[in-house]
Amino acid sequence: MFKDKVLLITGGTGSFGNAVMDRFLETDIKEIRVFSRDEKKQDDMRKKYNHPKLKFYIGDVRDSRSVETAMRNVDFVFHAAALKQVPSCEFFPIEAVKTNILGTENVLQNAIRHNVKKVICLSTDKAAYPINAMGISKSMMEKIFVAKSRNVDSEQTLICGTRYGNVMASRGSVIPLFIEKIKAGEPLTITDPNMTRFLMTLEEAVELVIYAFEHAQNGDIMVQKAPSSTVGDLATALLQLFEAYNDLKIIGTRHGEKKSETLLTREEYAQCEDLGNYFRVPADSRDLNYSNYFEDGSKSITASYEYNSDNTTILTVEEIKEKLLTLKYVRTELSKYHKRQERLH
Repeated sequence: MFKDKVLLITGGTGSFGNAVMDRFLETDIKEIRVFSRDEKKQDDMRKKYNHPKLKFYIGDVRDSRSVETAMRNVDFVFHAAALKQVPSCEFFPIEAVKTNILGTENVLQNAIRHNVKKVICLSTDKAAYPINAMGISKSMMEKIFVAKSRNVDSEQTLICGTRYGNVMASRGSVIPLFIEKIKAGEPLTITDPNMTRFLMTLEEAVELVIYAFEHAQNGDIMVQKAPSSTVGDLATALLQLFEAYNDLKIIGTRHGEKKSETLLTREEYAQCEDLGNYFRVPADSRDLNYSNYFEDGSKSITASYEYNSDNTTILTVEEIKEKLLTLKYVRTELSKYHKRQERLH
């Protein structure tokens, strides 16, 4: 489906962009464009992959002109550029607005203008019932692409999105932090051991985007069913894998954190389509003529429930260890750690 096509990845130097490289570079895709503002990370990727299909564009989604330059002759867009760190967005919320909201508008406007065939926007569980600036800005991002999808011919440009939970071992996530603490012999800092989070690998995140690419309709939000774990059990699983005995230090919740995360709100669950391993949340097709709906309401919302990290499958410590061992990053760090321990003894 990507044969001789041009794919643009905004925020392409991040964890997701690198996972896409691993998935696509050896296929018959014509060209992959990496769009980001970080020339150092672009240079690192250029040297790492050293591939003629890979093209790099310096720019920022906040700047519509730089987006337009990268968008010319593009067939498909994976829009991954975002400010993702919850605490930093709490302190600088207007920056989250500029990147996550206005940046998305710039990407979509240029995609429509250049007749891009499909745009997949990547969102997060924090956009459902958002309580922090990052989640609110990503929730608005979803509203923007759904609204845009209503006013564009899907035969020309299909716009949809994915929503997923924590990507294990992605940049800035808790697993690399815990591993660094283990290696340094320092206590593992835990905000709340009973806090639950969805667990998803980068490969699963890429597969969700590809699934959306193949199956989503205009305005859809596609969600992959995922297991979760408590943060305390995740820390315990890592300590057991590394055969380490670091202390656990409870530091309390950080700015804007939830006790659990939601992938589908109650309202979305009432109208979603269960596709087996995925949920499809269709766009609300009603227009602004609200009088049509005053007479006939819907009772389905009150009868449904949300899909969150407390009521999904919660993994045991042993199951978490199995999932952790599927990650190349964890296996590599584990090998280096044990070799170092052997040398010390």
